[in-house]
Amino acid sequence: MKINQNNAGLEAEKLAASYLVNHGLKLLAQNYHCRFGEIDLIMKDATTLVFVEIRLRTNNKFGRAGASITPQKQQKLILTAQHYLQQHGDCLYRFDAILINAVHVDHIEWVRNAFDA
Repeated sequence: MKINQNNAGLEAEKLAASYLVNHGLKLLAQNYHCRFGEIDLIMKDATTLVFVEIRLRTNNKFGRAGASITPQKQQKLILTAQHYLQQHGDCLYRFDAILINAVHVDHIEWVRNAFDA
């Protein structure tokens, strides 16, 4: 399976959401926006809220997908997650990453606790 380049981001999000649901997580929200940024997926894993960043790479010319989650991007995700928690109630949470290579989408790398707040 190869991801269509025209809708690559949307397809990667659908693929990631399906993958996580198949691994027992419950989808709560997609593309949560606030003034601080966006979170691709918000999932529930038992009693833990999971904020998921999805990274798709069509090649490794500029590094692997995980390398693109910079400290600046992490800070935006943390602020956006804090905003979500203020709106929906505080609970246990973590930040996960789904890393997808467009050439080999059958290989999805799920990084639990990709970084800390």
